[in-house]
Amino acid sequence: MTTTGKIRFQIKKAGTTRINIDDIMFKGTGDPGITVGAPEADPVDNGGSTAPSPGRGTPDAGSDAPPSGGDNSNLLFGNPSGAVSSVVSAENYLIDQKYYVESYSMNRGIPNWVSWHLDPNNFNGTASRKDDFASFTGLPVNWYQVQSNSYSGSGFDRGHNCPSGDRTSSSTANSATFLMTNMIPQAPNNNQKTWESFESYLRGQALNGYEVYVIMGSYGIGGIGSASASVVNTINNGKVTVPANVWKIAVLLKTGDNDLSRVTSSTRVIAINTPNINSTSVSWKDYIVSVRDIEGATGYNLLSNLPQNIQDVVEKVKDLGN
Repeated sequence: MTTTGKIRFQIKKAGTTRINIDDIMFKGTGDPGITVGAPEADPVDNGGSTAPSPGRGTPDAGSDAPPSGGDNSNLLFGNPSGAVSSVVSAENYLIDQKYYVESYSMNRGIPNWVSWHLDPNNFNGTASRKDDFASFTGLPVNWYQVQSNSYSGSGFDRGHNCPSGDRTSSSTANSATFLMTNMIPQAPNNNQKTWESFESYLRGQALNGYEVYVIMGSYGIGGIGSASASVVNTINNGKVTVPANVWKIAVLLKTGDNDLSRVTSSTRVIAINTPNINSTSVSWKDYIVSVRDIEGATGYNLLSNLPQNIQDVVEKVKDLGN
């Protein structure tokens, strides 16, 4: 419908069945607050409803999933912590969710890091944001499964590592990002402003002829959400750790083949590290660090599949944020 006059919408309930209406958005011109073509940021999360949703296992890899190895694979640049899929590695447990790969901590109830490849094929699809947060049923027997409502009332968002906006190639791809093993308790402004702006920037770079390899993670204990000005160490009755810092590195390459061999000492690598607090700046550029800074804080060996002489250059550079 197209009209230049005033519009009134009315929603009526028919019958006795309960209905839920969420995330209505209007775009157009007119009253203040209505914008044209504004980017659609993730909606406010508020930690989830009071009732858990059903859990899900590892998604089936569709034709849109990155390959398991070689160019465009999620772990092309290396396994930063040497994570393995073994119960004896409970604090560094490797999970391949097909659309991203992660190291998961049983005791912290959050990923240590998540790694994925990004190009326009991953986010130029027609799949809508699913918002189907769910526990991951593929964890080893007797491991606690963080539920969709485990963050409820905590003052922290269910902060994606691999963003929903990076995986809209199919409903399966988007749903994969809503598994709770892809989430951290993230201060709302940190999640919805600082990190959203960096995620949008990287997707913009992908649209400008780049492919991007991304690794995101967190470390430490204690963040400040929206419910209190005090530091909170854990939520969900101590089962989920609130990290102190949230970081990300991104390797940008002009679209092409033989990606590892194309990385040189002049390849752009962006690294940022933010405190997990609700007063972070909107601008991700205020938190630029070097890869070596993040390695020093985490003990990880990032970009380990690159030749050491290349690592020694690109990992020491602090990007200009241009």
